[in-house]
Amino acid sequence: MAVHRQLGNSDLMIAPLILGGNVFGWTIDEKRSFELLDTFFAAGFNGVDTANNYSRWFPGNKGGESETIIGKWMKQKGNRDKMVIATKVGADLGKGHPDVSKAHILKAVEDSLDRLQTGYIDLYQTHWDNESTPVEETLEAYHQLVQQGKVRWIGASNLSPERLNASLAASEKHHYPVYQSLQPEYNLYQREKFEKEYQPICAKHNIGVITYYSLASGFLTGKYQNPDDLGKSIRGKGLNKYLNERGFTILAALNHISTRHQTTPATVALAWLLHQPTVVAPIASATTAEQLHALMAASTLVLPDEDIRALNEASAW
Repeated sequence: MAVHRQLGNSDLMIAPLILGGNVFGWTIDEKRSFELLDTFFAAGFNGVDTANNYSRWFPGNKGGESETIIGKWMKQKGNRDKMVIATKVGADLGKGHPDVSKAHILKAVEDSLDRLQTGYIDLYQTHWDNESTPVEETLEAYHQLVQQGKVRWIGASNLSPERLNASLAASEKHHYPVYQSLQPEYNLYQREKFEKEYQPICAKHNIGVITYYSLASGFLTGKYQNPDDLGKSIRGKGLNKYLNERGFTILAALNHISTRHQTTPATVALAWLLHQPTVVAPIASATTAEQLHALMAASTLVLPDEDIRALNEASAW
């Protein structure tokens, strides 16, 4: 079993793969979600990432379906104290804009706690930012929730580098909770923005990085090799942007290295992330047990320097 890693300066210790809860109640139903959570937990993994708007986009859903499924599963297992539950606030829930106001956060957290059937959230993250709200107001809400024991630690996701720096400065000045994690889009294909704009901030402040779109929405699994493959799944339609010379160069490197290690391209792509400075755990979702085993295998795959170099060259920006 892979060694657990510390998230930022918090006391949260997580196994080096976080299960993405975005598919729960969307592309997989409650029964299948429970099966995957069982497999994940039985293998010694403990981190699950969700959000209060998952999966509002699916016809018939209103948001919160993912949190509800996770809450029911933990209740059934009686394992809440063994899990690290990360959820998010701030996404547009129908107002037409993200909301990180104090009033919204204080209400939204109660809804999330109810759905998760728990008294506290391990990692509460700013999902989407609204720059008309002062960072101090958002942090003040988190301060209140930490004081009340409803939130243990806080993290950020889609904040600009400027707003992230402003938040860190405000936390220091006013003794507010400090963002311990950043959840950015980062993978072998999408490297430049994170490495240029965010990685230096995370390194300076010891912010633990938990990546989303870690497999570029499935492109890095090698399942999508040409335009005809895009109809293979609900998420395939958005992958056209990867079907170019750079994308194919990355896939070729992944195929070559995964064949040598007798594993899958997805496993290698996640293992590459785990070798990157500041990355604590990639977030990845699965809809089958086979996919999940490939993801979990990344936590123990040690890539030699030559493999890292080859992947860095293939994916250079």
